[in-house]
Amino acid sequence: MPVFAQGRPGTARLAPRGAGAGPGCKDGPVTGVYLEVGTKRVFACAVDWPGWCRSGRGEQQALDALATTASRYAVLAALASIPFDPVAEVDCIEITETVTGGATTDFGALDVAPALDARPVTAQQAARLAVLVQTAWDYFEQTAAAAPPVLRKGPRGGGRDRDQIIEHVHETEVLHARMLGLKERPFPAGDAAALARVRAAILAEIRAGAVSGPPAGLGRSRRPARFVARRTAWHAVDHAWEIQDKQEP
Repeated sequence: MPVFAQGRPGTARLAPRGAGAGPGCKDGPVTGVYLEVGTKRVFACAVDWPGWCRSGRGEQQALDALATTASRYAVLAALASIPFDPVAEVDCIEITETVTGGATTDFGALDVAPALDARPVTAQQAARLAVLVQTAWDYFEQTAAAAPPVLRKGPRGGGRDRDQIIEHVHETEVLHARMLGLKERPFPAGDAAALARVRAAILAEIRAGAVSGPPAGLGRSRRPARFVARRTAWHAVDHAWEIQDKQEP
């Protein structure tokens, strides 16, 4: 598998293991990353760190974006009380799998589960996934609550304000639930009880489904529990960072 060693800060470069690579490539931990490659956009996702996914116009740009946000993701890991060294995690990145994305990928959202997500994990590993997902949700809610209602717009005046982003993140949890085979229906904006119910069901299915592995013959709309954990965490974290980056100075 290709192995990337960190170059200048915020970049990842291809390097053979143990030959001019960072110390992590020689005898330290390796961070597994898979790529979801569309025709216009590529996602780089850390396999074991739900929420740590970034995109770019090409593979190198996506990997560089992932490396750049390691310190931001470290905040999330700290809130979850899970050790995460942002330097060590990007010191050696190994591409474990590449999947072909589609229109959803190019639109800017994760869509295709890698084959590795079909592998069952231990109950302890599933509990860790659930903790990181819950922390990603909490991080989004806390970020949104602390933000002003009006956010900075793009150069052409585009972009959503805080409450629109909140509604979007909340309503998308129904999609994540359905990816797990749960029969959830859309709920009104601001319905905290419904949101809590849907998220509790998602967490329960992540804990159970990641251990048992996905059932055979998943339909087109279904995804493995490990993928859904990664996607819902990424969605929450991505929009939390959007809110942070678009606050008026």
